[in-house]
Amino acid sequence: MTIHFPFQNTYAALPDSFYARVAPTPVAAPRLIKLNRPLALHLGLDPDLLATPEGAEILAGARVPDGADPIAMAYAGHQFGHFVPQLGDGRAILLGEVIDTDGIRRDIQLKGSGPTPFSRRGDGRAALGPVLREYIVSEAMAALGIPTTRSLAAVVTGEHVMREAVLPGAVLTRVAASHIRVGTFQFFAARGDNDGVQKLADHVIARHDPHAANAERPYHALLEGVIARQADLVARWLSVGFIHGVMNTDNCSISGETIDYGPCAFMDHYDPATVFSSIDEMGRYAYANQPKIALWNLTRLAECLLPLFADDKDQAIEQAQIMLGGFAEKFTTAYQAGLRRKIGLFTARDGDEALVQGLLDAMAKSQADFTLTFRRLGDAARDSDNDSVRQLFADPTAFDEWAVRWRQRIADEPQSAAERHAAMRAVNPAFIPRNHRVEAVIEAAMNRDDFAPFEQLLAVLSRPFEDQPEFADYADPPKPEQRVLQTFCGT
Repeated sequence: MTIHFPFQNTYAALPDSFYARVAPTPVAAPRLIKLNRPLALHLGLDPDLLATPEGAEILAGARVPDGADPIAMAYAGHQFGHFVPQLGDGRAILLGEVIDTDGIRRDIQLKGSGPTPFSRRGDGRAALGPVLREYIVSEAMAALGIPTTRSLAAVVTGEHVMREAVLPGAVLTRVAASHIRVGTFQFFAARGDNDGVQKLADHVIARHDPHAANAERPYHALLEGVIARQADLVARWLSVGFIHGVMNTDNCSISGETIDYGPCAFMDHYDPATVFSSIDEMGRYAYANQPKIALWNLTRLAECLLPLFADDKDQAIEQAQIMLGGFAEKFTTAYQAGLRRKIGLFTARDGDEALVQGLLDAMAKSQADFTLTFRRLGDAARDSDNDSVRQLFADPTAFDEWAVRWRQRIADEPQSAAERHAAMRAVNPAFIPRNHRVEAVIEAAMNRDDFAPFEQLLAVLSRPFEDQPEFADYADPPKPEQRVLQTFCGT
């Protein structure tokens, strides 16, 4: 029996400087613990074959499927503001690309599949905990409608990896529109390889911005497309309380997808200064800093593209600055539109921004839960009863004062209470991957080989906007003793 992947390997057709050819390292005893069957079908793959022992071997890197051209991609990156000229896929191997049922090209990559020339003395492996975290959070983000890489499968390897302790090893099969990052451009720009920058830009245009090929200035159109995607992406993150945790340039995707779920988390009570990452000691990537960091990353991309904009450097910089100057408006437009929807407004009026900010300020002062506040606000819009929301505030009168202005504002619109309630439920989830829930799933899997909590959490998060009375406790914020205040990278 042979499992066929209809690979088309356009990235592997680029010059050798773009990657290192390397095969995954076989593992001792691969065992499939989760297969994303709907995603497999969307990719044109047979989930029944992937669920066989041969499929598990492929998904663990123990067997290379026909048509694959395994490579580890080269890239550089700014990590917490410090430039590293060579990073690359140190524990990930791109098997190839497939065209999904929507006609979109998708990378299929094994994460944790063994060392590569970019491993920098690392083992190239992944522990089970980070694999489960990425599977859970990436699929939750997809269900929330936020652009993201996807998880096709998780496999335990039958081997152990050494981190802070001896841990069970695992491999994640990750799917992405591409794995090209700002850091990929930086890899060539740092070497003065303008030809490499141009070849990469042409590849990105063909893959992500085909309209740019016919633009008067194709490379300007490329940058503008990446700026627009990142502005929209970060606005969506903020709308659900998501904190990426490591917004390094090597984790900033050209495709506009959320990528690399290391020390990421969702806020419980609202605090714009929230940081979860154990390595972000200065709060560089705090919740409220994410738009600013996105622009910083995009500026690094623009620097790489300057030779493609104009022969005169000053002229190229001026053109780049104009395009980067559009980020703030794009982000603010997307962010404010999202917040209006979250509080049930159908139109935009002067004063709306201040109205929403008033709620956020009250939430911060009273440590109100971010997700539940907006979810219950929808019920209040339907029932004209504030009790379920105000009880989330340490000082309920702070919400009461704000609610007077809010009800006056929504009364100015013609939509019925039922219409407003339905619209708010469609954008305000009841269920997010709360950190204490994710940690409980990891603990059960690692210490007891029990994946039932993992399956249950995935099932709940697959329907984030629906009331699920039988799983109502999954919507609850953590009790004080359940709070998880730090998350870790996993490398």
